[in-house]
Amino acid sequence: MILTLTLNPSLDRTIEISALDRGAVIRAAAAHLDPGGKGVNVSRALLANAVASRAVVPFGGDEGRQLVRLLAAEGLDMITVPVAGPTRSNVTLAEPDGTVTKINEPGTALAQDELDTIADAVLKAAHSGVQGADWVVASGSLPPQVPADVYATLCRRFAGAGIHVAVDTSGPALSRVLDAAPALVKPNAEELSAATGMPIRCVGDVVKAAGMLRAAGARAVLASLGADGAVLVEPDGSWYGEAPVTEPRSSVGAGDAMLAGFLAGGGRGPGALAQALAWGAAAVRMPGSRMPGPADVAGLDPGDVTVGAPDPARLLASP
Repeated sequence: MILTLTLNPSLDRTIEISALDRGAVIRAAAAHLDPGGKGVNVSRALLANAVASRAVVPFGGDEGRQLVRLLAAEGLDMITVPVAGPTRSNVTLAEPDGTVTKINEPGTALAQDELDTIADAVLKAAHSGVQGADWVVASGSLPPQVPADVYATLCRRFAGAGIHVAVDTSGPALSRVLDAAPALVKPNAEELSAATGMPIRCVGDVVKAAGMLRAAGARAVLASLGADGAVLVEPDGSWYGEAPVTEPRSSVGAGDAMLAGFLAGGGRGPGALAQALAWGAAAVRMPGSRMPGPADVAGLDPGDVTVGAPDPARLLASP
C-alpha cells in the first residue's frame, strides 16, 4: 500500500479559456472543481488505477469540508485530520496550447500539536490492516509558519518505522529533507536548479544535479522535465525517458500522476520510469486536475513512451 500525506491540500478550480488577456472580460469554455494537493493527487491517480492507497488529509473550514466531500464521492480511502484553519482554494487558467496560469493561496498555519496528530495518523495507517504501507509520499508546499525541516523530521520518523519515504517539494523544504536520506525525491527542473545552484540546460545538467542531491543524502532522484520527459538517477544507473503529448489540455497534477505511476511500477528502474511517463502523459491529455485511469493510459500509442540511456548533450526545450 502507498500512503500519501498532504500538509497543504486545496480545492482546485480549473477554468479553460481561449487566451489570457489581462484586464479583459474572458468567457470560460469550461470549468472543473477538483480536490487538490500533491499527495491527494497521487492517491487519486493510484485509486483510478486500482492500486491500494490511503491519503492522510488535514482539513478545516467550509472549503475543507467540501474537499472531503469531493474525495469521498471519488471513493478515496482517506484519514481526515481536523485542523483549526480553513483549507485553501486555488485557481488555474488553462489555454488550448497547454499554457497554464496558476493562482495558489498560501494555506493555513498548522500548530505543532496538529503536526504531531497528522504524523501519528500516518504511522497508524501504515501499520493497520492486513497490508502495511510500502511507501509514504510526503509532498506539496508547506503551509505558512510550518518549519522548513518538517519533511526531514517526518522522513526520519517514517523511515525509522521501516517505511520508504518519497518527497516531492521545493525550496528550503527540499534542501532540508536531503539530510534525512529519503528513498526518493521528485524535483522538476526549476526545483533541481534552485536546490543545487546550477543552471539546467541539458540532460547532462539534470543528471549532474540529481547526482548532487544523491550526494547530499537522497537515495534516488526522479526529475520531471515537463514536455522534455524525465530523468531517473539511482545507485544502479541513470535513465532518460519521454512521452510527447501533441494535444495537451492541462498539466495540473501531471507530475503527481507521474510519481504515482513510478511507485505503482515498483518504485525503481527503467520499467517504473516508463510507467511514470505514461501516467504523466495521460494526465496532460485530461482537463483540470483529473487523474488518468487504465483506459486513458492505454490510449497512448505503444511508441509514445521511450526510455533509454541519457544523452548528456541533449538540450531541454522547456524553459
